[in-house]
Amino acid sequence: MLHYEFMRAAFAAAFLVSAVCGPVGWFLVLRGQGFASHALAHVGFAGAAAALLAGQPALLGFGAGSVVSGVAMGVAGGRVMGRDVMIGLVLSLAMGTGALCLHFLTRSASAATTLLFGDILGISPSMVWTLLLLSLACLGALACMARPLLFATLQPEVAEARGVPLRLMDIMFLALVAVATAECAQITGVLLVFTLMIAPAAAIVRLGVGPVGGMVASAGLAVVESWVGLVLSWYTGWPAVFWIAVLGCTGFGLALGLAHMRQRSMR
Repeated sequence: MLHYEFMRAAFAAAFLVSAVCGPVGWFLVLRGQGFASHALAHVGFAGAAAALLAGQPALLGFGAGSVVSGVAMGVAGGRVMGRDVMIGLVLSLAMGTGALCLHFLTRSASAATTLLFGDILGISPSMVWTLLLLSLACLGALACMARPLLFATLQPEVAEARGVPLRLMDIMFLALVAVATAECAQITGVLLVFTLMIAPAAAIVRLGVGPVGGMVASAGLAVVESWVGLVLSWYTGWPAVFWIAVLGCTGFGLALGLAHMRQRSMR
């Protein structure tokens, strides 16, 4: 399968995206902000659809919409937490706006399917280079903020007393999540971002791995799930995103089982 350029591009893209989704997702799970990736994906969908309608790359619109909404979420902070109705209405409006843009996008009938479910086998070599630059930028930014972000996550009151700007950390982190979400959507699409962003990280968190090991393990598990999903897609002809979703749920289920067994043995 690696004799084909589109498969090599797919494996490279899956690796780059998973390497970012793993550690970013680990922080999302640890901070209890798993909803953020799902919310940013919905808003980014509207931006991507509008960009396509304007003749611009979908990734540009997706990233712009996600980053703006991520910064807005960070500025709002806890004021939007728990407001399920308001959040649901905003996300519904975003999806509806995206659907309207796609309605007028008559030149590309497959645009909706690609945005909603991804098209990993359609990623071009030039897109791989774009994902490489975005991945390096995301990992570099996360490396710079990892220590204060972890401090603010585990002991927010102490961190604030020590001078850690909690609101700024929220804004910067959610902006980073927005870029990672835009990357992830190129693989899984808008509707299944949760699969690659959260599932591997949630499995590793359940196993109680330490911070550095947890981020590395989350990235490694995400890479394995995406690569195995591509291999299974090649041999079955079924969508790769289906297999990635199945593997993500399976991995999380196994992690829950192992954690439960470990707790029983400790008793």
